Amino acid sequence: MRRREVIKAILGSVSAWPLVALAQQSDIPVIGLISTGSSADVAHLVAAFRRGLNETGFIEGQNVLIEYRWAENQYDRTPALAADLVNRKVQVIAATTASASWVAAKAASATIPIVLQGGGDPVKLGLVASFNRPGSNVTGVINVSAELTAKRLEVLRELVPTATRIAGLINTNSPIALQQLQDVTAAARTTHQDIHVVNATSDTEIDQAFVTINEQHSDALLVFTDALFTNRREHVVALAARYRIPAIYAFREFPAAGGLISYGADLADEWRKTGIYVGRILKGEKPADLPIQEPTKFELVINLKTANALGLNVSRDFLLRAAEVIE
Repeated sequence: MRRREVIKAILGSVSAWPLVALAQQSDIPVIGLISTGSSADVAHLVAAFRRGLNETGFIEGQNVLIEYRWAENQYDRTPALAADLVNRKVQVIAATTASASWVAAKAASATIPIVLQGGGDPVKLGLVASFNRPGSNVTGVINVSAELTAKRLEVLRELVPTATRIAGLINTNSPIALQQLQDVTAAARTTHQDIHVVNATSDTEIDQAFVTINEQHSDALLVFTDALFTNRREHVVALAARYRIPAIYAFREFPAAGGLISYGADLADEWRKTGIYVGRILKGEKPADLPIQEPTKFELVINLKTANALGLNVSRDFLLRAAEVIE
């Protein structure tokens, strides 16, 4: 059995626990966790979420239960999944991975506490009044990865100074796509950079996007922040290797999977903090009183083996700036 299938089987059995346990112990609180990805895509992040719960005294299967709902990268499924969690009468909803799950959870309930995780601006989406005082049933632990897109372009130019034609891979179905595109376009204009954006909203379109990027003779690739690409990171990284194109990504999960470089927040720590917030709410705190948390530091991670395979000359100064060098 393949590793991915094993993970799915394990997490699939976990999702069935509440059906048995609730029949025996109705006083055990139930958390609903909705993700735009699949159980295998975010297995290590769910483990971090559980660690956060443990820090607040909650252990899955002992004194708390979790109902998992996976959209399998089909964002249009999130409203039905969120509604199902509300019908299950969960005590808290952790809306994770992408802002599509945020919007779906908030639309499904105005009373059940919701903890957001992922990238986006909950104020602009109308989900909270402000970051410091959410003032509703919603709080969260979010990253500002989308806002770092222009910075990634700068890092990519430094790493591949000869690149004159840069491709951008974007998912226009994402609520944060437009802002990222505007930021990169403005940054490219100031440096007279040539950016060609290619859209991909599904696995099949990711494959076709790389064919287009190759046909355009792109010198480097900027992968925009989106849960679809993060969830399909191994596939995206493999395509970048096949076409021998240097690419920069949002999270360390990409270079850990063989990608070239990333610049962004620590996703695992973000999920751990999400678990802590869920635990605090289960203990009686109100989401309206819990400020939205943002990352305080960002990490540059480079896979030196991949850089060498691409024939890139990475300076010592560049390596010293990296939070992690994978060799």
